[in-house]
Amino acid sequence: MSTDVRPIARALISVSDKSGLVAFAGRLAAHGVELVSTGGTRKALAEAGLKVLDVADLTGFPEMMDGRVKTLHPAVHGGILAVRDDAAHQASMKEHAIAPIDLVVVNLYPFEATVARGASYDECVENIDIGGPAMIRAAAKNHADVAVVVDASSYETVLAELEEKGGTTLATRRKLAQLAYARTATYDAAITRWFAQVENDTTPNTRIFDGTLAEALRYGENPHQSAAFYTGGAPRPGVATARQLQGKALSYNNLNDTDAAFEAVAEFDPARGPAVVIVKHANPCGVAEGATLEAAYRKALACDPTSAFGGIVALNRTLDADAARAIVEIFTEVIVAPDASEEAIAIVGAKKNLRLLVTGALPDPRASGTLVKSLAGGLLVQSRDNAVVDDMELQVVTKRAPTNAELADLAFAFRVCKHVKSNAIVYAKDLATVGIGAGQMSRVDSARIAASKARDAAQAAGLAEPLTKGCVVASDAFFPFADGLLTAIEAGASAVIQPGGSIRDKEVIAAADEAGVAMVFTGVRHFRH
Repeated sequence: MSTDVRPIARALISVSDKSGLVAFAGRLAAHGVELVSTGGTRKALAEAGLKVLDVADLTGFPEMMDGRVKTLHPAVHGGILAVRDDAAHQASMKEHAIAPIDLVVVNLYPFEATVARGASYDECVENIDIGGPAMIRAAAKNHADVAVVVDASSYETVLAELEEKGGTTLATRRKLAQLAYARTATYDAAITRWFAQVENDTTPNTRIFDGTLAEALRYGENPHQSAAFYTGGAPRPGVATARQLQGKALSYNNLNDTDAAFEAVAEFDPARGPAVVIVKHANPCGVAEGATLEAAYRKALACDPTSAFGGIVALNRTLDADAARAIVEIFTEVIVAPDASEEAIAIVGAKKNLRLLVTGALPDPRASGTLVKSLAGGLLVQSRDNAVVDDMELQVVTKRAPTNAELADLAFAFRVCKHVKSNAIVYAKDLATVGIGAGQMSRVDSARIAASKARDAAQAAGLAEPLTKGCVVASDAFFPFADGLLTAIEAGASAVIQPGGSIRDKEVIAAADEAGVAMVFTGVRHFRH
């Protein structure tokens, strides 16, 4: 036997999740491993016909205080922490009749699941594990001699080495230790977040973020950057929960853009009607509502067909065959929807590289959440922008009030504007974007670019004039000067929606009145950097 291989003579097993438990313990026993366990785990093993000692047989103390105290004892922790090659440790074990424990198998009380199902405060507290993390951390610290398993996915790794080598290798014990500390860290992070939420503390002194590796990616935004996708936090329908039905693996940029597209389309309640968002480089390049998904897609595509090439298409309803046929007419990277019909799946399947994702649901645009951005030496943390235009009280500030048709388009445009990088300008008409200007240093430049794109789209479609004639315009933040508004009016806008709040609001309102344009203030800004 290699000098770094440690045999397993005794295993302590205490698990909340008993998936695969009996089979795993049975194979350990078949290799002569003595099993020691507690409570429900011991009962499950005994009922399966396995010989198993109770922890009380080691400690001489019964389980007490409703199970809160059972493994917190020198007979347990001494057996885990004793360094096998240390003569003083061995002498202490002999003096106090402490037997070594070579394998610790523990998964923790289901605190996260308890919180997720909305349990009471007291029940959540009761599901904070104490003895489990203590044993896990002790075994991980002493990984030179002891193997620790915190998840059923590691069962086969331990069994394979036991059967092949007669014990666990140091390399495996180190990897298991890393997994063990990651588990206790995420467990403590979940508890910390819960306490902060209970106390309504939005700026706790210490922030802990954790994630579980979903996929190692080929590279990041560029080929020289490494990247991976991690899941974590509160469950939210989207790329983290999606099933990929077909297509090649998603890249870093695919994941980022798909998330942007799906969050944007979630602003459109499917009960109101079909909606489609086309995204390129994390910005919408076409958004529309329509009588059908196909109609909505074609309206969205008409906004900027050039940018839509190689884009991401998100839908707020089940992808149907007609929409699928329309989407595959041009090169598309990803289609994401709550679901897809079998016929639609078959149509998309003809494009082997086109990714099709189904999420099962739409995310709630009103839900709270946390957004994190890394800076040199720190993190910026903020709550999700969950303001929805349907909940805002619009204030008419001009002499002319918008018509009902204009009001519908204004709400639509501001809904889109929320998902366009700042400075953002969105022209819309008949519940479809007809020009989008994004990410410019000057708001007037965004207005000009959006109008220019509208002219290009009209020329490509053979139209006599751009669709911005008679449109409405949305701005994600106030117009600091009248020039941006005048550019939009020149493009053909007849009504404007913006947050307001500039020291020059009166000047901007006067310019709108002079042009006979209606303007409403939302009082809510939608910066997106």
